[in-house]
Amino acid sequence: MDLAQTEAGLLLLGVLFLILGLGVWIGLGLLMTGLVGVIALPMLMTGMASFPAEKVLGSAVWGSLASWTLAALPLFIWMGEILFRTRLSDDMFRGLAPWVQWLPGRLMHVNVLGCGIFAAVSGSSAATTATIGKMSLPALTKRGYHQPMAIGSLAGAGTLGLLIPPSIVMIVYGVAAEVSIVRLFIAGLGPALLLIVLFSGYIAIWSLLNPKLVPPADPPMPLREKLRASGQLFPVLLLIGFVMGSIYFGWATATEAAAFGVAGALALSAWGGTLNRKSFTASLMGAVKLSCMINLILAGAAFLTKAMAYSGIPAAMATWVGSQGFSPFMIIAFLTVIYLLLGCFIDGISMIVLTASVVLPIIAQTGFDLIWFGIFIVLVVEMAQITPPVGFNLFVLQGLTGKGMMTVASNTLPFFFLMVIAVALVTIFPAIVTFLPNTMMGG
Repeated sequence: MDLAQTEAGLLLLGVLFLILGLGVWIGLGLLMTGLVGVIALPMLMTGMASFPAEKVLGSAVWGSLASWTLAALPLFIWMGEILFRTRLSDDMFRGLAPWVQWLPGRLMHVNVLGCGIFAAVSGSSAATTATIGKMSLPALTKRGYHQPMAIGSLAGAGTLGLLIPPSIVMIVYGVAAEVSIVRLFIAGLGPALLLIVLFSGYIAIWSLLNPKLVPPADPPMPLREKLRASGQLFPVLLLIGFVMGSIYFGWATATEAAAFGVAGALALSAWGGTLNRKSFTASLMGAVKLSCMINLILAGAAFLTKAMAYSGIPAAMATWVGSQGFSPFMIIAFLTVIYLLLGCFIDGISMIVLTASVVLPIIAQTGFDLIWFGIFIVLVVEMAQITPPVGFNLFVLQGLTGKGMMTVASNTLPFFFLMVIAVALVTIFPAIVTFLPNTMMGG
Protein backbone atom coordinates (compact mmCIF):
# COMPACT_ATOMS: atom_id res chain seq x y z
CA MET A 1 0.00 0.00 0.00
CA ASP A 2 1.32 3.47 -0.83
CA LEU A 3 1.30 6.42 1.56
CA ALA A 4 -1.84 8.01 0.09
CA GLN A 5 -3.87 4.81 0.43
CA THR A 6 -2.67 4.34 4.01
CA GLU A 7 -3.67 7.91 4.88
CA ALA A 8 -7.05 7.46 3.22
CA GLY A 9 -7.70 4.23 5.09
CA LEU A 10 -6.72 5.76 8.44
CA LEU A 11 -8.91 8.78 7.73
CA LEU A 12 -11.99 6.67 7.06
CA LEU A 13 -11.32 4.49 10.10
CA GLY A 14 -10.85 7.52 12.35
CA VAL A 15 -14.01 9.20 11.07
CA LEU A 16 -16.04 6.02 11.55
CA PHE A 17 -14.93 5.49 15.15
CA LEU A 18 -15.51 9.18 15.92
CA ILE A 19 -19.06 9.03 14.56
CA LEU A 20 -19.88 5.76 16.35
CA GLY A 21 -18.32 7.12 19.54
CA LEU A 22 -20.78 10.02 19.40
CA GLY A 23 -23.63 7.50 19.60
CA VAL A 24 -24.85 7.77 16.00
CA TRP A 25 -26.71 4.71 14.66
CA ILE A 26 -24.32 2.34 12.95
CA GLY A 27 -26.13 2.46 9.61
CA LEU A 28 -26.09 6.26 9.55
CA GLY A 29 -22.48 6.26 10.75
CA LEU A 30 -21.47 4.11 7.79
CA LEU A 31 -23.35 6.38 5.38
CA MET A 32 -21.69 9.49 6.83
CA THR A 33 -18.24 7.88 6.68
CA GLY A 34 -18.85 6.91 3.06
CA LEU A 35 -19.83 10.51 2.30
CA VAL A 36 -16.58 11.73 3.87
CA GLY A 37 -14.72 9.19 1.74
CA VAL A 38 -16.43 10.31 -1.45
CA ILE A 39 -15.50 13.93 -0.77
CA ALA A 40 -12.07 13.56 0.90
CA LEU A 41 -10.43 10.65 -0.95
CA PRO A 42 -10.03 12.50 -4.29
CA MET A 43 -8.29 15.29 -2.37
CA LEU A 44 -5.86 12.90 -0.65
CA MET A 45 -4.98 10.61 -3.55
CA THR A 46 -3.23 12.12 -6.55
CA GLY A 47 -4.63 11.10 -9.90
CA MET A 48 -7.96 10.05 -8.46
CA ALA A 49 -10.90 11.75 -10.15
CA SER A 50 -13.77 13.12 -8.10
CA PHE A 51 -17.17 11.53 -8.56
CA PRO A 52 -20.77 12.62 -7.84
CA ALA A 53 -21.77 11.57 -4.33
CA GLU A 54 -25.49 11.32 -5.13
CA LYS A 55 -24.94 8.85 -7.98
CA VAL A 56 -22.56 6.71 -5.95
CA LEU A 57 -24.98 6.70 -3.02
CA GLY A 58 -27.96 5.79 -5.21
CA SER A 59 -26.22 2.95 -7.02
CA ALA A 60 -24.68 1.57 -3.81
CA VAL A 61 -27.95 1.57 -1.84
CA TRP A 62 -29.96 0.10 -4.73
CA GLY A 63 -27.34 -2.56 -5.42
CA SER A 64 -27.20 -3.64 -1.78
CA LEU A 65 -30.97 -3.89 -1.21
CA ALA A 66 -32.41 -4.92 -4.61
CA SER A 67 -31.76 -8.59 -3.98
CA TRP A 68 -34.24 -11.46 -4.24
CA THR A 69 -32.11 -13.44 -1.79
CA LEU A 70 -32.34 -10.63 0.75
CA ALA A 71 -36.13 -10.89 0.64
CA ALA A 72 -35.79 -14.01 2.80
CA LEU A 73 -34.46 -11.90 5.66
CA PRO A 74 -37.66 -10.10 6.80
CA LEU A 75 -39.70 -13.27 6.25
CA PHE A 76 -37.48 -15.42 8.47
CA ILE A 77 -37.44 -12.62 11.06
CA TRP A 78 -41.24 -12.48 10.97
CA MET A 79 -41.50 -16.26 11.39
CA GLY A 80 -39.36 -16.03 14.52
CA GLU A 81 -41.35 -13.06 15.84
CA ILE A 82 -44.63 -14.99 15.45
CA LEU A 83 -43.35 -18.09 17.25
CA PHE A 84 -41.67 -15.91 19.90
CA ARG A 85 -45.16 -14.77 20.94
CA THR A 86 -46.58 -18.28 21.25
CA ARG A 87 -46.25 -20.65 24.22
CA LEU A 88 -43.27 -22.28 22.53
CA SER A 89 -40.85 -21.68 25.42
CA ASP A 90 -43.23 -23.32 27.92
CA ASP A 91 -43.83 -26.25 25.56
CA MET A 92 -40.08 -26.54 24.99
CA PHE A 93 -39.25 -27.06 28.65
CA ARG A 94 -42.14 -29.44 29.34
CA GLY A 95 -41.47 -31.39 26.17
CA LEU A 96 -37.69 -31.80 26.59
CA ALA A 97 -37.37 -32.22 30.36
CA PRO A 98 -38.60 -35.85 30.55
CA TRP A 99 -36.09 -37.01 27.92
CA VAL A 100 -32.89 -35.65 29.53
CA GLN A 101 -33.34 -36.91 33.11
CA TRP A 102 -30.93 -39.80 32.54
CA LEU A 103 -28.07 -37.56 31.40
CA PRO A 104 -25.49 -36.27 33.92
CA GLY A 105 -26.60 -32.70 34.51
CA ARG A 106 -30.23 -33.59 33.83
CA LEU A 107 -32.41 -30.53 33.14
CA MET A 108 -29.50 -28.22 32.34
CA HIS A 109 -29.35 -29.99 28.97
CA VAL A 110 -32.75 -28.42 28.24
CA ASN A 111 -30.93 -25.11 27.80
CA VAL A 112 -28.72 -26.56 25.08
CA LEU A 113 -31.37 -28.60 23.25
CA GLY A 114 -34.06 -25.92 23.65
CA CYS A 115 -31.79 -23.23 22.24
CA GLY A 116 -30.86 -25.54 19.36
CA ILE A 117 -34.52 -26.06 18.46
CA PHE A 118 -35.60 -22.45 18.89
CA ALA A 119 -32.55 -21.28 16.90
CA ALA A 120 -34.06 -23.07 13.92
CA VAL A 121 -37.08 -20.76 13.99
CA SER A 122 -35.60 -17.46 15.16
CA GLY A 123 -32.24 -16.86 13.46
CA SER A 124 -31.33 -14.53 16.33
CA SER A 125 -29.01 -15.19 19.26
CA ALA A 126 -30.63 -12.66 21.60
CA ALA A 127 -34.17 -13.88 20.84
CA THR A 128 -33.11 -17.50 21.42
CA THR A 129 -31.49 -16.67 24.76
CA ALA A 130 -34.44 -14.58 25.92
CA THR A 131 -37.14 -17.06 24.90
CA ILE A 132 -35.55 -20.14 26.43
CA GLY A 133 -34.21 -18.23 29.44
CA LYS A 134 -37.63 -16.87 30.44
CA MET A 135 -38.83 -20.41 31.06
CA SER A 136 -35.74 -22.45 31.91
CA LEU A 137 -33.96 -20.20 34.41
CA PRO A 138 -36.92 -19.89 36.84
CA ALA A 139 -37.65 -23.62 36.49
CA LEU A 140 -34.02 -24.65 37.09
CA THR A 141 -33.65 -22.25 40.02
CA LYS A 142 -36.86 -23.55 41.60
CA ARG A 143 -35.56 -27.11 41.38
CA GLY A 144 -32.26 -26.13 43.03
CA TYR A 145 -29.90 -26.34 40.04
CA HIS A 146 -26.52 -24.55 40.22
CA GLN A 147 -27.38 -21.07 38.95
CA PRO A 148 -23.93 -20.10 37.55
CA MET A 149 -23.92 -23.24 35.38
CA ALA A 150 -27.53 -22.63 34.31
CA ILE A 151 -26.67 -19.06 33.29
CA GLY A 152 -23.46 -20.04 31.53
CA SER A 153 -25.04 -22.89 29.57
CA LEU A 154 -27.90 -20.64 28.46
CA ALA A 155 -25.53 -17.88 27.33
CA GLY A 156 -23.37 -20.31 25.38
CA ALA A 157 -26.23 -22.27 23.82
CA GLY A 158 -28.10 -19.06 22.97
CA THR A 159 -25.40 -18.26 20.42
CA LEU A 160 -26.66 -21.20 18.34
CA GLY A 161 -29.28 -18.75 17.08
CA LEU A 162 -26.60 -17.39 14.74
CA LEU A 163 -25.33 -20.75 13.50
CA ILE A 164 -28.39 -22.94 13.02
CA PRO A 165 -30.43 -21.99 9.91
CA PRO A 166 -32.27 -19.77 9.21
CA SER A 167 -29.52 -17.52 10.54
CA ILE A 168 -29.91 -13.78 9.95
CA VAL A 169 -26.13 -13.31 10.07
CA MET A 170 -25.62 -16.04 7.44
CA ILE A 171 -28.04 -14.31 5.07
CA VAL A 172 -26.22 -10.99 5.55
CA TYR A 173 -22.82 -12.61 4.95
CA GLY A 174 -24.12 -14.50 1.91
CA VAL A 175 -25.34 -11.26 0.33
CA ALA A 176 -22.09 -9.42 1.19
CA ALA A 177 -19.82 -12.22 -0.08
CA GLU A 178 -22.11 -13.17 -2.99
CA VAL A 179 -22.16 -16.85 -2.04
CA SER A 180 -25.03 -19.34 -1.90
CA ILE A 181 -27.30 -18.91 1.13
CA VAL A 182 -28.37 -22.55 0.81
CA ARG A 183 -24.75 -23.78 0.97
CA LEU A 184 -24.17 -21.59 4.02
CA PHE A 185 -27.26 -23.02 5.73
CA ILE A 186 -26.10 -26.58 5.07
CA ALA A 187 -22.52 -25.78 6.10
CA GLY A 188 -23.70 -24.49 9.49
CA LEU A 189 -25.17 -27.84 10.55
CA GLY A 190 -21.85 -29.62 11.26
CA PRO A 191 -20.39 -26.86 13.48
CA ALA A 192 -23.78 -26.46 15.22
CA LEU A 193 -23.83 -30.15 16.16
CA LEU A 194 -20.20 -29.85 17.26
CA LEU A 195 -21.08 -27.00 19.63
CA ILE A 196 -24.12 -28.86 21.01
CA VAL A 197 -21.91 -31.89 21.76
CA LEU A 198 -19.23 -29.69 23.37
CA PHE A 199 -21.76 -27.83 25.53
CA SER A 200 -23.67 -30.93 26.65
CA GLY A 201 -20.42 -32.85 27.14
CA TYR A 202 -19.05 -30.14 29.40
CA ILE A 203 -22.29 -30.07 31.43
CA ALA A 204 -22.13 -33.86 31.84
CA ILE A 205 -18.47 -33.85 32.93
CA TRP A 206 -19.01 -30.94 35.31
CA SER A 207 -22.01 -32.73 36.84
CA LEU A 208 -20.02 -35.95 37.37
CA LEU A 209 -17.29 -33.93 39.09
CA ASN A 210 -19.79 -31.96 41.20
CA PRO A 211 -22.60 -34.41 42.02
CA LYS A 212 -23.68 -32.45 45.12
CA LEU A 213 -24.57 -29.45 42.95
CA VAL A 214 -27.02 -31.44 40.82
CA PRO A 215 -30.52 -32.07 42.29
CA PRO A 216 -32.00 -35.56 42.16
CA ALA A 217 -33.96 -36.60 39.09
CA ASP A 218 -37.70 -36.02 38.85
CA PRO A 219 -39.93 -39.09 39.37
CA PRO A 220 -39.86 -41.53 36.41
CA MET A 221 -42.44 -40.87 33.72
CA PRO A 222 -44.03 -43.56 31.50
CA LEU A 223 -43.33 -43.35 27.79
CA ARG A 224 -46.94 -42.38 27.06
CA GLU A 225 -46.66 -39.42 29.44
CA LYS A 226 -43.36 -38.35 27.88
CA LEU A 227 -44.91 -38.37 24.43
CA ARG A 228 -47.93 -36.43 25.70
CA ALA A 229 -45.67 -33.81 27.31
CA SER A 230 -43.78 -33.45 24.03
CA GLY A 231 -46.92 -33.33 21.91
CA GLN A 232 -46.90 -29.54 21.54
CA LEU A 233 -43.33 -29.64 20.22
CA PHE A 234 -44.04 -31.97 17.30
CA PRO A 235 -45.83 -29.37 15.10
CA VAL A 236 -42.93 -26.93 15.55
CA LEU A 237 -40.41 -29.64 14.72
CA LEU A 238 -42.43 -30.54 11.62
CA LEU A 239 -42.45 -26.88 10.56
CA ILE A 240 -38.67 -26.65 11.04
CA GLY A 241 -38.15 -29.89 9.13
CA PHE A 242 -40.37 -28.76 6.26
CA VAL A 243 -38.81 -25.28 5.93
CA MET A 244 -35.21 -26.45 6.16
CA GLY A 245 -35.84 -29.65 4.17
CA SER A 246 -37.39 -27.69 1.31
CA ILE A 247 -34.18 -25.64 1.13
CA TYR A 248 -31.71 -28.51 1.53
CA PHE A 249 -33.37 -30.76 -1.06
CA GLY A 250 -33.90 -27.97 -3.59
CA TRP A 251 -37.70 -27.95 -3.43
CA ALA A 252 -37.74 -24.20 -2.73
CA THR A 253 -35.40 -21.23 -2.61
CA ALA A 254 -34.55 -19.67 0.74
CA THR A 255 -37.06 -16.88 0.08
CA GLU A 256 -39.86 -19.29 -0.87
CA ALA A 257 -39.11 -21.46 2.18
CA ALA A 258 -39.25 -18.36 4.38
CA ALA A 259 -42.72 -17.56 3.01
CA PHE A 260 -43.83 -21.14 3.80
CA GLY A 261 -42.36 -20.69 7.29
CA VAL A 262 -44.39 -17.55 7.93
CA ALA A 263 -47.60 -19.27 6.79
CA GLY A 264 -46.81 -22.28 8.99
CA ALA A 265 -45.98 -20.09 12.00
CA LEU A 266 -49.27 -18.20 11.61
CA ALA A 267 -51.15 -21.52 11.40
CA LEU A 268 -49.42 -22.88 14.53
CA SER A 269 -50.11 -19.64 16.39
CA ALA A 270 -53.78 -19.78 15.42
CA TRP A 271 -54.00 -23.46 16.36
CA GLY A 272 -52.42 -22.73 19.76
CA GLY A 273 -54.83 -19.87 20.45
CA THR A 274 -52.15 -17.14 20.62
CA LEU A 275 -52.90 -15.48 17.28
CA ASN A 276 -54.94 -12.32 17.69
CA ARG A 277 -54.83 -8.79 16.35
CA LYS A 278 -52.44 -7.61 19.07
CA SER A 279 -49.94 -10.46 18.66
CA PHE A 280 -50.12 -10.28 14.86
CA THR A 281 -49.44 -6.52 14.86
CA ALA A 282 -46.65 -6.87 17.43
CA SER A 283 -44.92 -9.63 15.46
CA LEU A 284 -45.23 -7.69 12.19
CA MET A 285 -43.89 -4.46 13.70
CA GLY A 286 -41.03 -6.35 15.38
CA ALA A 287 -40.03 -7.84 12.04
CA VAL A 288 -40.30 -4.47 10.27
CA LYS A 289 -38.14 -2.68 12.85
CA LEU A 290 -35.38 -5.28 12.83
CA SER A 291 -35.44 -5.61 9.03
CA CYS A 292 -35.21 -1.84 8.59
CA MET A 293 -32.28 -1.66 11.00
CA ILE A 294 -30.40 -4.39 9.12
CA ASN A 295 -31.18 -2.84 5.72
CA LEU A 296 -29.93 0.55 6.90
CA ILE A 297 -26.66 -1.06 8.01
CA LEU A 298 -26.36 -2.89 4.67
CA ALA A 299 -27.01 0.31 2.71
CA GLY A 300 -24.45 2.27 4.73
CA ALA A 301 -21.85 -0.46 4.40
CA ALA A 302 -22.43 -0.67 0.64
CA PHE A 303 -21.87 3.09 0.26
CA LEU A 304 -18.70 2.99 2.37
CA THR A 305 -17.47 -0.03 0.42
CA LYS A 306 -18.04 1.79 -2.87
CA ALA A 307 -16.08 4.79 -1.61
CA MET A 308 -13.22 2.54 -0.52
CA ALA A 309 -13.30 0.60 -3.78
CA TYR A 310 -12.69 3.78 -5.80
CA SER A 311 -9.52 4.34 -3.79
CA GLY A 312 -8.28 0.78 -4.32
CA ILE A 313 -7.71 0.31 -0.56
CA PRO A 314 -9.21 -3.23 -0.26
CA ALA A 315 -7.34 -4.57 -3.30
CA ALA A 316 -4.09 -2.92 -2.20
CA MET A 317 -4.43 -4.35 1.30
CA ALA A 318 -5.08 -7.84 -0.08
CA THR A 319 -2.00 -7.57 -2.28
CA TRP A 320 0.08 -6.32 0.65
CA VAL A 321 -1.03 -9.19 2.91
CA GLY A 322 -0.28 -11.69 0.12
CA SER A 323 3.22 -10.28 -0.33
CA GLN A 324 4.11 -10.58 3.37
CA GLY A 325 4.18 -14.37 3.35
CA PHE A 326 1.78 -14.76 6.28
CA SER A 327 0.62 -18.34 6.76
CA PRO A 328 -3.13 -19.02 6.49
CA PHE A 329 -3.27 -19.90 10.20
CA MET A 330 -1.61 -16.59 11.11
CA ILE A 331 -4.21 -14.69 9.11
CA ILE A 332 -7.09 -16.61 10.72
CA ALA A 333 -5.64 -16.07 14.21
CA PHE A 334 -5.26 -12.34 13.52
CA LEU A 335 -8.82 -12.05 12.18
CA THR A 336 -10.15 -13.92 15.21
CA VAL A 337 -8.58 -11.37 17.54
CA ILE A 338 -9.83 -8.46 15.40
CA TYR A 339 -13.41 -9.75 15.35
CA LEU A 340 -13.40 -10.41 19.10
CA LEU A 341 -12.21 -6.86 19.72
CA LEU A 342 -14.85 -5.47 17.37
CA GLY A 343 -17.45 -7.60 19.15
CA CYS A 344 -16.77 -5.68 22.35
CA PHE A 345 -18.24 -2.57 20.73
CA ILE A 346 -20.60 -3.41 17.83
CA ASP A 347 -23.11 -6.14 16.94
CA GLY A 348 -22.41 -9.12 14.70
CA ILE A 349 -24.23 -7.90 11.58
CA SER A 350 -22.35 -4.61 11.69
CA MET A 351 -19.07 -6.47 12.16
CA ILE A 352 -19.62 -8.46 8.98
CA VAL A 353 -20.78 -5.67 6.68
CA LEU A 354 -18.18 -3.25 8.05
CA THR A 355 -15.23 -5.56 7.38
CA ALA A 356 -16.40 -7.44 4.28
CA SER A 357 -14.90 -5.04 1.72
CA VAL A 358 -11.44 -5.32 3.27
CA VAL A 359 -11.41 -8.90 4.58
CA LEU A 360 -12.98 -10.78 1.65
CA PRO A 361 -10.27 -9.80 -0.88
CA ILE A 362 -7.63 -10.95 1.64
CA ILE A 363 -9.45 -14.28 2.10
CA ALA A 364 -9.74 -14.74 -1.67
CA GLN A 365 -6.04 -13.92 -2.07
CA THR A 366 -5.13 -16.47 0.62
CA GLY A 367 -7.21 -19.21 -1.00
CA PHE A 368 -9.76 -19.90 1.73
CA ASP A 369 -13.18 -21.22 0.75
CA LEU A 370 -15.71 -18.39 1.18
CA ILE A 371 -18.37 -20.78 2.51
CA TRP A 372 -15.94 -22.04 5.16
CA PHE A 373 -14.94 -18.48 6.00
CA GLY A 374 -18.60 -17.52 6.40
CA ILE A 375 -19.08 -20.19 9.06
CA PHE A 376 -15.81 -19.14 10.70
CA ILE A 377 -17.08 -15.54 10.94
CA VAL A 378 -20.39 -16.72 12.40
CA LEU A 379 -18.55 -18.73 15.07
CA VAL A 380 -16.36 -15.76 16.00
CA VAL A 381 -19.38 -13.46 16.05
CA GLU A 382 -21.03 -15.99 18.38
CA MET A 383 -18.04 -15.69 20.70
CA ALA A 384 -18.41 -11.90 20.61
CA GLN A 385 -22.03 -12.31 21.78
CA ILE A 386 -20.75 -13.45 25.18
CA THR A 387 -17.79 -11.08 25.65
CA PRO A 388 -18.16 -7.89 27.72
CA PRO A 389 -18.83 -5.02 27.59
CA VAL A 390 -21.24 -5.31 24.60
CA GLY A 391 -22.06 -9.01 24.46
CA PHE A 392 -25.75 -9.01 23.58
CA ASN A 393 -26.43 -12.36 25.26
CA LEU A 394 -24.89 -10.98 28.44
CA PHE A 395 -27.29 -8.04 28.36
CA VAL A 396 -30.24 -10.40 27.92
CA LEU A 397 -29.15 -12.58 30.84
CA GLN A 398 -28.42 -9.56 32.98
CA GLY A 399 -32.02 -8.49 32.48
CA LEU A 400 -33.38 -11.99 33.15
CA THR A 401 -31.36 -12.68 36.31
CA GLY A 402 -30.65 -9.24 37.80
CA LYS A 403 -26.98 -10.22 38.14
CA GLY A 404 -24.10 -7.86 37.34
CA MET A 405 -22.51 -7.92 33.89
CA MET A 406 -19.18 -9.29 35.14
CA THR A 407 -20.94 -12.00 37.17
CA VAL A 408 -22.83 -13.17 34.11
CA ALA A 409 -19.65 -12.98 32.01
CA SER A 410 -17.66 -15.08 34.52
CA ASN A 411 -20.43 -17.72 34.51
CA THR A 412 -20.20 -17.82 30.73
CA LEU A 413 -16.39 -18.10 30.55
CA PRO A 414 -16.17 -21.94 30.28
CA PHE A 415 -18.55 -21.90 27.31
CA PHE A 416 -16.51 -19.15 25.66
CA PHE A 417 -13.46 -21.43 25.80
CA LEU A 418 -15.51 -24.28 24.36
CA MET A 419 -16.30 -22.03 21.41
CA VAL A 420 -12.59 -21.26 21.05
CA ILE A 421 -12.05 -25.03 20.79
CA ALA A 422 -14.79 -25.23 18.13
CA VAL A 423 -13.13 -22.47 16.07
CA ALA A 424 -9.79 -24.27 16.33
CA LEU A 425 -11.36 -27.58 15.24
CA VAL A 426 -13.11 -26.16 12.16
CA THR A 427 -9.86 -24.39 11.21
CA ILE A 428 -7.73 -27.53 11.53
CA PHE A 429 -10.44 -29.78 10.06
CA PRO A 430 -12.35 -27.63 7.52
CA ALA A 431 -14.31 -30.68 6.36
CA ILE A 432 -16.49 -30.17 9.47
CA VAL A 433 -17.90 -27.21 7.53
CA THR A 434 -17.47 -28.19 3.88
CA PHE A 435 -18.37 -31.91 3.87
CA LEU A 436 -22.16 -31.56 3.96
CA PRO A 437 -22.55 -28.77 1.34
CA ASN A 438 -20.05 -30.47 -0.99
CA THR A 439 -21.81 -33.83 -0.58
CA MET A 440 -25.36 -32.54 -0.96
CA MET A 441 -24.75 -29.94 -3.66
CA GLY A 442 -21.49 -31.01 -5.30
CA GLY A 443 -17.96 -29.68 -4.66
